[in-house]
Amino acid sequence: MKLSRYGTIASAALAGVLALSACGSDQAVSPGENGGAAAGDVDCVQGGGTLAGAGASSQENAMAAWVAAYTSACANTTVNYDSVGSGAGRSQFIEGAVSFAGSDSAMDDEEIQQATERCGSEVVHLPAYISPIAVVFNLEGVDSLNLRPEVIADIFNQKITKWNDEAIAADNPDVDLPDTEIVPVNRSDESGTTENFVQYLSEAAPDHWPHEVSGDWPIEPVEAAQGSSGVVSAVQGGTGTIGYVDASHAGEFGTVAVGVGDEFVPYSPEAAAAIVDSAQPREGSTENDLAVTLDYATDEAGVYPIVLVSYEIVCLEYPEQSQADLVKSFIGYVVSEEGQEAAAAEAGSAPLSAETREKIQSVLDKIRVAS
Repeated sequence: MKLSRYGTIASAALAGVLALSACGSDQAVSPGENGGAAAGDVDCVQGGGTLAGAGASSQENAMAAWVAAYTSACANTTVNYDSVGSGAGRSQFIEGAVSFAGSDSAMDDEEIQQATERCGSEVVHLPAYISPIAVVFNLEGVDSLNLRPEVIADIFNQKITKWNDEAIAADNPDVDLPDTEIVPVNRSDESGTTENFVQYLSEAAPDHWPHEVSGDWPIEPVEAAQGSSGVVSAVQGGTGTIGYVDASHAGEFGTVAVGVGDEFVPYSPEAAAAIVDSAQPREGSTENDLAVTLDYATDEAGVYPIVLVSYEIVCLEYPEQSQADLVKSFIGYVVSEEGQEAAAAEAGSAPLSAETREKIQSVLDKIRVAS
């Protein structure tokens, strides 16, 4: 599978997505809106068809690039992805409204049971998108800050409320910190990005973040917004605001270098990939289910610990041959070397390793029509 000129294609696709993001809205990504043309060989489905997915807004920018490149190469094929958030995407998948879901967190046991009943077969998580979660802020004259895990936890737990607090100043001696109120912004919807972020806080600063880990924000918010794009708009529109978003949405905001051991590590795809390389399979997963468990409390040098692994959730059996073929074909492109390069170029994600791509493809090869 080879796609060329994906940078041009994805840029055209992202123009529409970013325009939507400016309005604070997570919208469906479709080739009719984003357009573009691609050259190269793709494992297209003969006769084409329509494939529907929904879920994580963290994948929004990458998905725009994937959809535009894939549909421009595959005649009569439409892929619609509605970036409504991980929780809503999983719900739509369980209800049978979409053929695949994007999710920044793996389904829990109850969801897996429901999804298995919907699929009539095993349901699996395929890690397709690896990205740092950037802690972004809007503070005039300040482009970057060093923050330890316990300080980040206290800020979002509303214990540290001023930007010139001594806990912040201690690790930023050369920064002129204003006496400005801190306005933490969290997601208002159930979100895999939230779940990964609070999982990090819970493991890296347990004495400062005593809350239960879930995709819902655990305390009364100072300010909340729908989707990644909504958080971007809220942080951008405020003063002294701070939030957490997939790195593809970080834009021109000030960003946090996170304390890891004795150093501070800024976010980057390479630093994010380092923690994923050492991830373990999630307890209880089958050989086909590729969900992983991350070590958010790592003190390994050069590792950026606030990372999300976003999955495509699919059935191993579909009632119609066309849906089985379209899922195998499109997700196959998404996790291919070319698809991962496209996402990295446009969304700053960390490409999957060859070993992980091979594991995913071996699972995709098992997808079939229900007998």
